[in-house]
Amino acid sequence: MHPQRILPVLVLIAGCSFFSSEQRTPRFESEEELVAYAKGVHERAITIDSHADISDDFASEKEDVGSADNRRQVTLPKMRKGGLDVEFFAVFTGTGDRSAASYESAYKNALARFDAIHRLSVRYPDEVAIAVSPADVVRINASGKLVACIGVENGYPIATDISRVKEFYDRGARYITLTHSGHNQICDSSTPREGQPPEEYGGLSEFGRQVVREMNRLGIMIDISHASKNASLEVLRLSKAPIIASHSGASGVNEHPRNLDDETLRELKRNGGVVQLVSLAEYIKRREDSPERLAALTELRKEFGLPEGRGLGMRRAMQTLSQEQIAKLREKMREIDVKFPRTPVTVQDMVNHIDHIVKVISIDHVGIGSDFDGGGGLTGWGDASESLNITVELVRRGYSENDIKKIWGENLLRVWREVERVSENMK
Repeated sequence: MHPQRILPVLVLIAGCSFFSSEQRTPRFESEEELVAYAKGVHERAITIDSHADISDDFASEKEDVGSADNRRQVTLPKMRKGGLDVEFFAVFTGTGDRSAASYESAYKNALARFDAIHRLSVRYPDEVAIAVSPADVVRINASGKLVACIGVENGYPIATDISRVKEFYDRGARYITLTHSGHNQICDSSTPREGQPPEEYGGLSEFGRQVVREMNRLGIMIDISHASKNASLEVLRLSKAPIIASHSGASGVNEHPRNLDDETLRELKRNGGVVQLVSLAEYIKRREDSPERLAALTELRKEFGLPEGRGLGMRRAMQTLSQEQIAKLREKMREIDVKFPRTPVTVQDMVNHIDHIVKVISIDHVGIGSDFDGGGGLTGWGDASESLNITVELVRRGYSENDIKKIWGENLLRVWREVERVSENMK
């Protein structure tokens, strides 16, 4: 092998590297050279984050995501600064009961989120455009604009009306996360709500099987993040197209109900799908809070009228806060972090999950899905502006440019194209 193609001599963190191609990163004489090389790779890649949350006011005068002063983790300026080309914005709704009124409320909430995402291209036409196909992603990216895509987080607002799957497709949705916290009418959740049994169906409901078939027919990616293991395995057996996990981690690195174990990873490889690695610290690395920190957090929640936990109640309470209140909350949270620090969860910890997934199922089945503005973010990748840091760490571990391009977007685009192909064959 040519001496300029050998593995880097210096690996700055512990852990193994797993390579999938003949291409190798060059030798670097300094950290500056490594970062400069990583910047080039980052610029040449189509960088895709498959999951970020929004509010109903997203891209409005009330919440200007084109402003450098906006404190959201994903804004247009932060995407530009971090070289993040493509963002899947989530049409999120929580899981309610199975009454007609609850379904209708969730449906109306979903429509408001669709409208909010579509405002992007109306309010910032020179900056961003909506993509509904992989071809759109490539074309818009080549034009120099940022790319916005739409995912639906939680199939709950479909209710029991299968025609809503097509309605959501027509509104631009290109993946649907089958469930969220709590079992819904489609499948079991990995995190049942209080009062629910560990499993309701042992996988998918009969209606859930109809939803999977309809998503295959239409060309919508099926997302198993939040689904139980049995539901995920049933989807992997039933789907005629590759599936995704839009924001999940690897249980082989950190055991958590929201992460995928190695058995599920291997089934996902057989299916041809992709795991989009989440940046939510709780899923990446286990940590313990000191009693002093827990007490300070309790007082902070009381001050802002926030419930305990990170579920639907917290999301709804956060949505009632003004931008000024959110800014004050985050400032006080930073003060707590300084006074009662936790063991940080870092980009290095996140890439440990990539290493594991690559080792178990190869480089062709891993991507990135932050869950920004929904709980995601860690030291080194706190918002979209720091996206380059992931590429730097991948280069540091010896991943090739081709491998990094796969991780940042090519794997997801491959799955999306195959989903489209399957749909065409079913028509």
